Amino acid sequence: MELYDKEVAIIGAGPVGLTMARLLQQQGVAVRVYERDKDAQARIWGGTLDLHKHSGQEAMKKAGLLDSYFALAKPMGRTIADEKGTVLISKKPTPETRYDNPEINRNDLRNMLLDSLATDTVIWDRKLTGLEEHKGKWLLSFNNNRQATADFVIGANGGMSNARSYVTDSKVEDTGTFILQGEVVEPKRYCPALYQLCDNDILMSSYQGNILVANPNNNGVLTYNIIYATPPEWIGKNGVDVQDTGSIRTFLTDRFSGWDERYQQLFDATTSFWGLPTRKLPMEKPWKRNRPLPITLIGDAAHLMPPFAGQGVNTGLMDALVLSDTLTNGNYATIQGAIQAYEQQMVVYAAEAQRESGKNELLMRHPDFSFQQFMR
Repeated sequence: MELYDKEVAIIGAGPVGLTMARLLQQQGVAVRVYERDKDAQARIWGGTLDLHKHSGQEAMKKAGLLDSYFALAKPMGRTIADEKGTVLISKKPTPETRYDNPEINRNDLRNMLLDSLATDTVIWDRKLTGLEEHKGKWLLSFNNNRQATADFVIGANGGMSNARSYVTDSKVEDTGTFILQGEVVEPKRYCPALYQLCDNDILMSSYQGNILVANPNNNGVLTYNIIYATPPEWIGKNGVDVQDTGSIRTFLTDRFSGWDERYQQLFDATTSFWGLPTRKLPMEKPWKRNRPLPITLIGDAAHLMPPFAGQGVNTGLMDALVLSDTLTNGNYATIQGAIQAYEQQMVVYAAEAQRESGKNELLMRHPDFSFQQFMR
């Protein structure tokens, strides 16, 4: 095996990094995961994730965790409503479709993966600040003046990865869409009408260039995204101060002035907002071959893309599946050879996922976009 007697460092304890660690540990590989979160109890904010049958679920199956995923995930249908709150389409999960892509809370997914790893695999409170070659090994430096060494580094630390420059000169680009994310605690109490409209399914609504997607059951919290084309005056700036909850509510009330009162109730009940300009990492530029030591990228670090096809985490989990196989199947004489084989496959399926996401993004930004037509 190419990794015999080698130490592997994975940067980032997201779903992709932890799955990578699990797959390597199953093959007896010595691996450490370094994560910037303070500890395992740090809450991961954001909407639920759905793992697709032929990518994310395949990785869970190989990791021996597919049944655990199904036990924690919730099959959810789709409720499509117009701006007046009229339900246009309601699709409920069936016994035949309940395992297609059930939704899982991000913290539940992390805990499931953590429980599958050997004790102390993850080293918390380690934000990578530097990476350099030192005496034939990688020397990793972290924000708290700590250091570690490894023979092989796998960058799984997200779209703005600071390990990326060792692998590619490609730069992250804004794609022209802005997402405002909101959260309502106790939605039955604070926005009961909108919660009822969701009907325990994911609510999707669009009108005149504004899109709303809400999940009423994210571990007792309603989480939602507002999606629209980034206003020209926001380009290169912060856009809006998402920490100013009052001003965001005013902004949304004005932007959704023609929508039903149930949507306004949602904005009034929101306790926290986050802002997210969508970005991608172009895949066209060839990755570097003259790396000082073995290093590669997986997940958003490798192929950041807009979230409009549900492909981000699923493509990343496919990375973990493919890379762990090339590293441990015995078909390659060197780690570099296994990395090259993985990257040749990855750039093909990741580029296709990016194209699908980009196509959907352009459709959704159009003023006449309709979920009713999109879901047909």
